[in-house]
Amino acid sequence: MRIANSIVPLRPILVTLFLAALAMLALEHFTHIDVWLEDWFFDAALHDFPWRNSWFATDFAHGSLKNFIINSGTILLVVMLIDKIWRIRRMSNFWRYRLQIVAWASVLVPAVIRGIKRTSALNCPWDIDRYGGHVPYLKMFDHVPAGWVPGHCFPAGHASTGLWLASLCVFWLPHHPRRALGVFFAGLSVGLAMGWIQQMRGAHFLSHTLWSGWIASVTVLLLVFAYQRQLRLHAQMPACTWLTRLRSLASAHRRPS
Repeated sequence: MRIANSIVPLRPILVTLFLAALAMLALEHFTHIDVWLEDWFFDAALHDFPWRNSWFATDFAHGSLKNFIINSGTILLVVMLIDKIWRIRRMSNFWRYRLQIVAWASVLVPAVIRGIKRTSALNCPWDIDRYGGHVPYLKMFDHVPAGWVPGHCFPAGHASTGLWLASLCVFWLPHHPRRALGVFFAGLSVGLAMGWIQQMRGAHFLSHTLWSGWIASVTVLLLVFAYQRQLRLHAQMPACTWLTRLRSLASAHRRPS
């Protein structure tokens, strides 16, 4: 895949992802920001995270909001499968291929992140002895002691529920790259906010959430490149038929008799 033919500026994106990865590695390894933030959320007097069982963090963020986003992704996936089997004739190719990217993102972003979690030795803050748990705190590249029970807490799984929304940027590609970038960051911020709420509960460290955002960004980028031929061939958004008719009626009404 040649850079010159890319639907998005590949080189700046790859450089940004590389620098972001280096920055996150340095932040996690050479600072104590993960612990500093969790110390802030942890109440030593209560020996617990006050937000852990709050309505906002559990019933809303980890319940209603999560379920709404999952159900939305499921609907998109079902529509995509129906179109694959019984091609929806009224759906233009502009919407068809962009819908496919978003539907795949709703599956792949959480799946990739949760797949990595299954191999992770790192624990969640509430399992750390510093916060009343039973295991010592480990950083990403620390030596794992013999007999260690994997915590499966890295990267942040709950954040992945919302991170796939970054893929909505494809509806503005390729003709409106700045708008697409804005939508990408807006979608990414939903997942990062969900991850932040989990940090407040003691369920994740900041580095867990940031790496989930990075993995989601790479996944969306790969999907865009997988579909870049279709995105380029069907780049023009079709006119809204009912809106066109309304405008025609309005113009006819204003026309002098």
